[in-house]
Amino acid sequence: MRASSPSASQPFRRVMTALVVTVLGTLTGAVATSAPASAATNQFRGMNWAVLGDNFSTGPLVVQGLSQSDSNATVRAKANAIYDDMAAVGVNTVRLPINTHTVGTTWWNNYRGAIDAATARGFKVILAYWEDGAASGGRITNLAAWNTMWSNVTYLYGANTNVYFEPMNEPHGYSSAEWRTVAANWLSYHYSAVPARTLIGGTGYSQDLRDVCNDSRFNGTLLSFHHYAFFYSAMTYDAFRTHIQTRLGNCASRAVATEFGAPMSTGLNYADANSTDNFVRHIRAITQVMRDNQMGGTYWPALGGKPTGTLGYDSYSMFAFSGSGTDLNLTVRNASGRDRVRYGWGL
Repeated sequence: MRASSPSASQPFRRVMTALVVTVLGTLTGAVATSAPASAATNQFRGMNWAVLGDNFSTGPLVVQGLSQSDSNATVRAKANAIYDDMAAVGVNTVRLPINTHTVGTTWWNNYRGAIDAATARGFKVILAYWEDGAASGGRITNLAAWNTMWSNVTYLYGANTNVYFEPMNEPHGYSSAEWRTVAANWLSYHYSAVPARTLIGGTGYSQDLRDVCNDSRFNGTLLSFHHYAFFYSAMTYDAFRTHIQTRLGNCASRAVATEFGAPMSTGLNYADANSTDNFVRHIRAITQVMRDNQMGGTYWPALGGKPTGTLGYDSYSMFAFSGSGTDLNLTVRNASGRDRVRYGWGL
């Protein structure tokens, strides 16, 4: 069975695509594949716009700066104010969270203003699914709800070349083989999602791309990679570089570092090549690997995220948020951090 569209009728092209994928899947036992993608991904110069409190929620996702009472027009105006300040540091991509309690609701109709405002100005948008009760412990526990959500999203944005789809953020509850089967089934089921605009997460917390990279079912897709210093024991700068490059496998050319980050509120100097601070070494290492491989990335987070201690905001957030109404402003917390992320993007 194919995912049903939110509309009662489907264009002939979509129906024929479904038939082709069905036949190929039946004959081969896998989704249709193509030659491995090989283009550099440094066209993704991005940041994550997150919920203050993090995106793991069993309710609607309302990213920082928005209110659930906002209309679509208000969301657009707020988003454009935020995107103006992001663009000033070189951002052209935003990674936004979705879940089953958001998509298909009244709030979804308004939240879409943040997506549409981004694509209207030429930004790329990565829509990523976060656990929300339909997934728990890094596993999808309600496939029907998950697929219904993605059917809605891919039907609306499958033809928009600026919108990218990430089936699941950090699928850590699955073994490698299990996750790859889930992801391959997703590609087959959601045929409106062009593989070249789909980011398949690595295994674990999206932290290892090697098995996904070597699976021919994903040859035509992009890959989503996460790397944080806190995932691992302290390392030297050189050890971090080696570790990151190893986890990317042979697929750096189609990988996007959709999450990486470090404290931006503590005055660390990310320009210091001789720093003994583990966070500085890490950020310098991952941005060097990105630059070496012409690899794009979306820093975590621009704003939002899990508040640190009593700060009231995520210490990793690149921007301090201020303003009211639709007059919203972002101010860079750490200029050396901003500059090092830009370096990673190739700027």
